[in-house]
Amino acid sequence: MFVAFLSCKENVLPKPKALLRLEYSRPTMEEAETEDFKFQYNQSARFKKRNSRSLMLEYPEMRAAVFINYKKVEGNLKELITDAERLSYEHAAKADDIRARIYENHEDQVYGTFFEVVGDAASQAQFYVTDSTRHFVTGSLYFSVKPNYDSIYPAAVYLQNDIGHIMETLRWKD
Repeated sequence: MFVAFLSCKENVLPKPKALLRLEYSRPTMEEAETEDFKFQYNQSARFKKRNSRSLMLEYPEMRAAVFINYKKVEGNLKELITDAERLSYEHAAKADDIRARIYENHEDQVYGTFFEVVGDAASQAQFYVTDSTRHFVTGSLYFSVKPNYDSIYPAAVYLQNDIGHIMETLRWKD
């Protein structure tokens, strides 16, 4: 009877490993203006003008920043695009993949490319937009932590969506 009593226990199953679940609030957008363009950005970012041609969107909770730079197009569009693409592909040594997506907004004359960097690279996203005649804007996402793609992936995806929104809402001032 003692053996029968002990054998009636439930089977003990090991618990699965827990995965970190990071959730970020739905972004509330605010408009930023410079001398040459305007765009909407996530209100959870701190907007900082570094100078008249350079600004930063700092995300303190994620220890990340998006650096945005403006240049005038003065017959050098091909060189500006080549430099922006070269900067993006410099991360190829550490990246597992770099995915380029073309962006076109004919109505507002905003054209560009978004580069998603997959892997343990220093930057997880790069982009540029231009009107092809006068304006050129580049942007880069950097985290202030050692690159570990698995750890920063949720934040990288969230911020890549923010960058996509910046590109979609960017308008030139004439």
